[in-house]
Amino acid sequence: MATLTAARRLVVKIGSALLVDRLTGMLRGEWLRSLCADVAWLKGQGIDVVLVSSGSIALGRGVLGLLAQALPLEQSQAAAAVGQIRLARAYEEALAPHGITTAQVLVTLEDSADRRRYLNSRATLETLLGLGAVPIVNENDTVATDEIRYGDNDRLAAQIAVTIGADQLILLSDVDGFYSANPNLDPTARRFDFIETITPEIEAMAGDAGSGLSKGGMKTKLLAARMATSGGCAMAITEGSILNPLKTLSEGANCTWFMAGEDPQAARKRWISAMKPRGEIKVDAGAAHALSSGKSLLPAGVTEVTGEFGRGDPVAILDGAARKLGQGLSRYTAQEADAIRGRKSSEIEATLGYPGRAALIHRDDMAL
Repeated sequence: MATLTAARRLVVKIGSALLVDRLTGMLRGEWLRSLCADVAWLKGQGIDVVLVSSGSIALGRGVLGLLAQALPLEQSQAAAAVGQIRLARAYEEALAPHGITTAQVLVTLEDSADRRRYLNSRATLETLLGLGAVPIVNENDTVATDEIRYGDNDRLAAQIAVTIGADQLILLSDVDGFYSANPNLDPTARRFDFIETITPEIEAMAGDAGSGLSKGGMKTKLLAARMATSGGCAMAITEGSILNPLKTLSEGANCTWFMAGEDPQAARKRWISAMKPRGEIKVDAGAAHALSSGKSLLPAGVTEVTGEFGRGDPVAILDGAARKLGQGLSRYTAQEADAIRGRKSSEIEATLGYPGRAALIHRDDMAL
């Protein structure tokens, strides 16, 4: 059974119904402060924490007096624009007493569908976590339309968890786990403590019920679980409306764990290995040795670049005898990679005319 304190990297999804009072449109300040105390407790144990938080539209519509109606797209985007400021400030004020820096990260579905944007999002989140910050991630509802939306933060949270290689994802919900039927309608419904495999029978048990301000029902949570576990990340559904929900979960609160089959790094390596390479990068003996020791590929060790590829595209990595060592996701286009091959990382800006990343292929984006 997964335990919260065993996590190395944790993503927590917070729904609108937990964060915002549905009748008044006001922030539930005491609850948020208790959640942030939990985050500080986890970080004190060396655990990276990312929060995927709904609430911008719910907060904004209260300010704009739009509580009692369904919103057309332009009003939803306006409410998000007002609410995003308040949401970010609320997290900043709740985490500041614990000495924790917050960062706001707004994304759309396009940011994970496009490899270049995906790598940029990953690099930004990794840098923030490395600097000790807690990223607050939300869908960019101010600009997102139906065509470029996740549509719910359950799946967004799962995507973020896979992107950063998290080993656990916690969905704070209005129910304390996954049930065989809707427990509000069926008194015989039973809760699962853990689910090893999402079978067709499990899928058939999921209903569509969601609560007032939140869009995600149990079906979206199952989709999130499938995405997370396939990426090596265990996922839990637990009751989130209580104070200190994460500490309570760690102390044995009711929940359902969806078990991951492998660790997130192994799953990511398998995903990269399965891609069809768009080009080839040949490296010298020194670089080949560095790669075998777990290092990133720097431009200085590259001797030849072939093919046409863009940033984020998969490329094969070859040694001096043209033997394939593995493959990875390039942080540069083929033209850029050819221009900086053999050069030190400190020479990249002078060569390209703009700053670049030190590694041509980062070790986290490489499968050998």
